Amino acid sequence: MAKGGLAPELWAYMRVRKKWWLAPILIVLLLVGALLVFAQGSALAPFIYTIF
Repeated sequence: MAKGGLAPELWAYMRVRKKWWLAPILIVLLLVGALLVFAQGSALAPFIYTIF
């Protein structure tokens, strides 16, 4: 069994099965997650959480 993580497996899945429409969805999910993590300790947190 090859070593790897989630990202290489997703990349291989999208490449082999031609599911390129998944890429923008994954990128947006990663950006929103990063926004929530980085803004958690800042003064902007109450404003960001009201968006969701």
